[in-house]
Amino acid sequence: MRKTLAALAIGAVLLTAPLAAPGQEEDSSSETYRQLKLFGDVFERVRADYVEEVTDEQLIDHAISGMLANLDPHSSYLDAKSYQDMQVQTRGEFGGLGIEVTMEDGWVKVVSPIDDTPAFRAGVEAGDFIVQIDGESVQGLTLAEAVEKMRGRVGTDIQLTLRREGEPPFDVSITRDVIRIKSVRSRLEGDIGYIRVTAFNEQTASGLEEALDQFKAEKGPDLKGIVLDLRNNPGGLLDQAIAVSDAFLEKGEIVSTRGRDPEEGQRFNARPGDMADELPIVVLINGGSASASEIVAGALQDHRRAILLGTRTFGKGSVQTIIPLAGHGAMRLTTSRYYTPSGRSIQGEGIEPDIAVAPARIEAIDTAGLRREADLRGALDRGDQEPEEPAEAAPETDAEGDKESDKGKDGAGETDHTAEDTEEEDAPTEDYQLSRALDLLRGIALYRTQQIN
Repeated sequence: MRKTLAALAIGAVLLTAPLAAPGQEEDSSSETYRQLKLFGDVFERVRADYVEEVTDEQLIDHAISGMLANLDPHSSYLDAKSYQDMQVQTRGEFGGLGIEVTMEDGWVKVVSPIDDTPAFRAGVEAGDFIVQIDGESVQGLTLAEAVEKMRGRVGTDIQLTLRREGEPPFDVSITRDVIRIKSVRSRLEGDIGYIRVTAFNEQTASGLEEALDQFKAEKGPDLKGIVLDLRNNPGGLLDQAIAVSDAFLEKGEIVSTRGRDPEEGQRFNARPGDMADELPIVVLINGGSASASEIVAGALQDHRRAILLGTRTFGKGSVQTIIPLAGHGAMRLTTSRYYTPSGRSIQGEGIEPDIAVAPARIEAIDTAGLRREADLRGALDRGDQEPEEPAEAAPETDAEGDKESDKGKDGAGETDHTAEDTEEEDAPTEDYQLSRALDLLRGIALYRTQQIN
């Protein structure tokens, strides 16, 4: 067993070592074998003398993990289980029940059932606690372990014991089905289409296309613009970032990648066709927008196709390649840097928004005590129409009146109204950045209309 592992280790190092020049080949090989001897000595000492018994597989896994983790923050070793989980995330679909869950006081709590999934159809509700899975208590399980038990082969049954407020615990039998992770959520904000992209998985490009088609079907020529929300989007698949960028660009480069070998660099270009029909676009970004999100933001910004609004992005300008290791999971290895169409690398820098807007809370200001021209005694009429009935008399400006006015102003602090209380139905102002984006798009639309007229 020991010789087999050593041989594998030597093979791995030799396969990945750079070729040496003829004069250096002997010295390079000698140095490689000296380093491998050091590794072998440490391996044997740990294997023989560590306070608890450790398997050879554990030691090799830890050694590989340490080797990759010390290269950069994004290279890593994925064991078979982690590799499987990563494939589920990037595929965007799995066999399961269709519920978003969290852990609360040791119990699994349902955040929300996903529409049109087995859990939704079975009557699982937000706020339900899952206390047993197939008769086994969830207490003592981590959230990941509980989720793993609920996932499974499509068509198999599972029994959940639920506890709902005001009701005794009850059992629900659910048949697992294919669950698709919805990475794109959309809605209309009046005459503006809002698209939220939470991750870039295999469903993202098709989800974006569906959202745009729905906006056109519902609003047609009345659609004034698009908000693309990439806030707190950690990234995902490179090809999906390219596809999303391509959806809004008629031509030109989207992104380029360059690795250690200059000849292996790649350039990705947009194909003709703008799915948004040249409507103005605002992209929302923040410090949680990373990787694939930054590729999209950078491409649209460099081509002046969209206005970026929010705060500076995370600054991850590298590309990782997943390399399967037969029978041993996979390795995630940083293989190149990417560059925006203008040739800039955003590694460690991020992308600055065109309009910097920090998150904020909006509060309405009480203006009831302010006087207008019409309130002034003897104010002129408009002069272009018949005189109207006199307006209600304004408060006298004596000391007593001033006290009443001041009272109204002071009272505003006690009866604070947030903007949510007074907002229009199609502009949810509790999200200040989104509210600014909607105002900006409506302003652009108004300006365009005035120019046409």
